Amino acid sequence: MFTNTKTEKIYKEEIEIPEDVKIEIKDNKIFVEGKFGKTYKEIKHTSLNKIIFFKIEDNKFIAYTLKTRKEYIAMVNTIIAHVRNLIEGVTKGYEYVMKIVYSHFPIKIEIKEGKVFIYNFLGEKRPRIANIVGNTKVELKENYLIVSGNNIEEVGQTCNNIEQATRISKWDRRVFQDGIFLIERRNIIKE
Repeated sequence: MFTNTKTEKIYKEEIEIPEDVKIEIKDNKIFVEGKFGKTYKEIKHTSLNKIIFFKIEDNKFIAYTLKTRKEYIAMVNTIIAHVRNLIEGVTKGYEYVMKIVYSHFPIKIEIKEGKVFIYNFLGEKRPRIANIVGNTKVELKENYLIVSGNNIEEVGQTCNNIEQATRISKWDRRVFQDGIFLIERRNIIKE
C-alpha cells in the first residue's frame, strides 16, 4: 500500500515483463506477444477508467487503484493474475491432456473445421459435437486428446466443451463410465 502527498491511499501491484515478451495496452485491451504467438485479454468493468488503472513503466506492468476498498483491491489483483497467465501462455504455452474412456462402445474422434466430432458414443447414431475455442489446437494421440494453446481461458473452455459433450445424465455413472475426461494440466515448455 502506497500513499501520495495528498494523503490519499493508493493500492498498487506490479509484475516484471520478461525480455522476450512485448505488452501493449490499447483502450481496455492488453495485448501480449511472445514466442508462442500473440494473445490478448479485454478487461471490462464499469469502474475501470475511473478508479482502476494500468500502465507499463520501466519494463513492469503496473495496476493500481486510488481507493483501498476490498473490491477494488481484488480487481487489481485479478488484472495482475490475467497478465501473469498471458505472459506464461506466450512464453511456455498451455497443454491439457484428456483421456478417452469407453467400456461398451468404442468411441471414434474426428477433428475438423474448428469442431471435435465424437462418433459412436454409447452406440449413438449421431455424432456429439464440441467447439474448439479461439486459436486452440486439438490433436488425437491413441486414446488421448492433447489440447494446447497460448490462452489459458480458450484451452480450458475447449476442454470443458469436450467434457460436456460426452456428459451422461440419465444412466448410472457407476456402470456407464464412458466419456472424455481431463487428466493433466501442464506447460508445453517445462522448467
